[in-house]
Amino acid sequence: MRVGVIGFGQWGPNHVRNFRLIDDFDVVRVCDAAPARLKLVQKQFREIDTTTDPVAITQAKDIDVVVVATPVQTHFTLVKQALESGKDVLCEKPLAATVDECRVLCDLAVSKQRVLMVGHVFLYNPGVQHLKVDLDRGELGRVYYMDATRTNLGPVRRDVGAIYDLASHDISIFNYLLGAGPIEVSATGGFFLQEKVEDIAFLTLSYPKSVVCHVHTSWLNPRKVRHLTIVGDHKMAVWDDMDNLEPIRYYDKGVIADHYSSFGQFQMILRDGAIVSPKVKMFEPLLSQNQEFANCVRSRRTPAASGEFGLSIVRVMEAAMESLRNQGRSTKVAAA
Repeated sequence: MRVGVIGFGQWGPNHVRNFRLIDDFDVVRVCDAAPARLKLVQKQFREIDTTTDPVAITQAKDIDVVVVATPVQTHFTLVKQALESGKDVLCEKPLAATVDECRVLCDLAVSKQRVLMVGHVFLYNPGVQHLKVDLDRGELGRVYYMDATRTNLGPVRRDVGAIYDLASHDISIFNYLLGAGPIEVSATGGFFLQEKVEDIAFLTLSYPKSVVCHVHTSWLNPRKVRHLTIVGDHKMAVWDDMDNLEPIRYYDKGVIADHYSSFGQFQMILRDGAIVSPKVKMFEPLLSQNQEFANCVRSRRTPAASGEFGLSIVRVMEAAMESLRNQGRSTKVAAA
């Protein structure tokens, strides 16, 4: 399979490196609007062709697979061109800027019988996958709520704000772990560095079965934090993506309402048990994601981070942006 990569900025080089490691996949051409970036391609990968014209990839007869790693506002046009030309496509998240654009791309992929995958890379993170297995078999019991923090000092973007850039990761994790999308969302934030681009955002999402999820995102913070707490009625879990030794800890803790016959006898019993750090086999999430894409291309099956999954995330973010514009008013997430 001959691969063309559009965009050689932050993620493009990693896609080139990873696809060169996958059997039967060969990166043959890279496109970027900046000639200086293409000089880096020529220096690192002398055998790869370079171009500043994306059509030389999206519509090229010698390209089978297209990877789109460009700013969000360009996704729709590039992915659409590639799908119309019969290419399988892996597009960095979000799939497109709007729900309507995502819907067009998903329908086009179906009509052309092409694999469309979105780079929601945390679905392929070893810690998240470990949590998914344990949640599905009821290790934590009934889930009450999830709380996520994703902060760092930069990188500051101009094409999208913290919700589309950062919160999209945690929304994808929530949806994946819970196997459902939220019913409604409220969002507040701050615009400090740029007038129309939020630097920080706080989202509260209401999921089916009364599960509440919250995320704090910021690219204006002194500490890099990727942290998720899951509270169930049986156990609690904490995932720290910055900890390579013990990324997950399970807490055998909880609160039990004791039986009582009168208000005066009412009491809560705190259960404080063992803390366990399971063995989590570490691997590079992006390589795992790209291998999954390659397997789906070979077998013609649908990946977990499919176009439809990507559409569901944009649906939530559109509602969050509407809430942000309305000072945090709770906003319904459009039905599928």
